[in-house]
Amino acid sequence: MSSVLFTEHPTQDGHVVAEITLNAERSLNALTLEMIEEILPRLADWQDDERVVAVLLDSAGEKAFCAGGDVVSLYKAIKGEGDPDFPERFFHHEYRLDYALHTYPKPVICWGNGIVMGGGMGLLSGSSHRVVTETSRLAMPEVTIGLYPDVGASWFLNRLPNGTGRFLAMTGSQINAPDAVHLGLADRAIASHERDTLAKKLTQAPWGEGEKTDTHGVVNRILRELEQASQPVFEELEAPVYKFSPLIRELMDHDTVEQIVAAISAVKSDDKWFSKAQKTLAHGSPVSITLIDEQLKRAKYMSLAEVFQSELALSVQCCRHREFPEGVRALLVDKDGEPDWTYPDVASVEASFIDELLTPPWATNPLHDLR
Repeated sequence: MSSVLFTEHPTQDGHVVAEITLNAERSLNALTLEMIEEILPRLADWQDDERVVAVLLDSAGEKAFCAGGDVVSLYKAIKGEGDPDFPERFFHHEYRLDYALHTYPKPVICWGNGIVMGGGMGLLSGSSHRVVTETSRLAMPEVTIGLYPDVGASWFLNRLPNGTGRFLAMTGSQINAPDAVHLGLADRAIASHERDTLAKKLTQAPWGEGEKTDTHGVVNRILRELEQASQPVFEELEAPVYKFSPLIRELMDHDTVEQIVAAISAVKSDDKWFSKAQKTLAHGSPVSITLIDEQLKRAKYMSLAEVFQSELALSVQCCRHREFPEGVRALLVDKDGEPDWTYPDVASVEASFIDELLTPPWATNPLHDLR
């Protein structure tokens, strides 16, 4: 069976609600190049199809919407076990998909249930209507594998308040539904059991004709009703990012990345969420931590297109150096949990090495046509 399924649901008034289902439950719906290459043309077809009023993007299984990109295949290609051009093709097509979602003219409803990490965050963030549930766990944990938050994270993390985006990137911290909505990383918090109700309401809704068609308004009304009905499900959930936001602001208000790391590490807390953030930071890649700080600074005033162009160049460069494949090896291939990082700590990371990673590897960026 295909790892991505496409379904067209007829509505009562003669329109179509299109559905994309990530169908790789065993791999937590990790995004592969094949999946990306199937989704892109289908989105283009639906954009031009006047019957299609909205797109629903969801996944098989209850555990994960999408746990990230196919980094193991990237590792194998880097190590000479596959096409050496695979990393560039993968990131090129993944970022085109993310950009297509960000700029899609029709409503895209992303049902971000369960684990939403890395590449899954790219899909969620690009969608016009981002839904999270009581099981949602959002994160950009690339610091654990020697990479950096990509898939447009240089755009959406930079828009979080008071250094929160930089903190979440450096610590790989997980975000639940209340925090996701509070931070603006999601639009609606809806109970997971309402998934079938959402699909039913989308097909039963009156979408209108011609100039009277207000597709985004129809979707908003449906999601608003479901969110209101779901409120009791979220009443008992804590919002750790909101809880720690004053402290996060204080910790990120330093002049160097070394000072930031020292400040986070020095906090004494019994809170499980914050302690896990400290532990991930301590075991994360010093190159990633330094790179995150510099990339977010450089991308602060970039357009969305410039962000994806910048990230493509940086991701390709990361595949040409040892930190990223070493992180993948330790966490996902050999699974020994003992990465041999290039530098022992952030203070040791040479500025020239970071500059080299941030230097585009070609004269013309493959995403130069994004506008």
